[in-house]
Amino acid sequence: MNNHESNAAEIYLAGGCFWGLQAYIDKLSGIICTTVGYANGNTVNPTYQDVCSNSTGHTETVYVKYDQSVIQLETILKYFFKAIDPTAIDHQGNDFGTQYKTGIYYKTDCDKKIINKIVSDEQKKYTTPIATVVEPLICYYPAEEYHQKYLKKNPKGYCHINL
Repeated sequence: MNNHESNAAEIYLAGGCFWGLQAYIDKLSGIICTTVGYANGNTVNPTYQDVCSNSTGHTETVYVKYDQSVIQLETILKYFFKAIDPTAIDHQGNDFGTQYKTGIYYKTDCDKKIINKIVSDEQKKYTTPIATVVEPLICYYPAEEYHQKYLKKNPKGYCHINL
């Protein structure tokens, strides 16, 4: 086991269109890998078309595997909140629909405590309630291959995040 793997942790972040959020997170030092997919919906193996129908409950989400000896969850979340409008409901930028809601999906109670503290700190910056959902990860299905690293393959593609 290499050092990255022994210090590896993971988190799932929904921040609107997953293309831009993946490209943004990939720029952070300490990120081992990312994939884009669909999280916490009520269907098995949804397609992009299924998710866009607003009937699956899935959210466009970025799976983030990171090296805790290089970057901490707190730091990742602070960057996440710089990239999104956490008060927007079911949209980010020009993208509208339930699949574009913001969310943080976790797998451990330890992460939940860290997330709740960061969200509480972020709320102090806004008069409107933060709409970012914080939930345990129930399911995650990788998106189709053409969505993976989309902005790397299509550098002029649409992105609501200033990269």
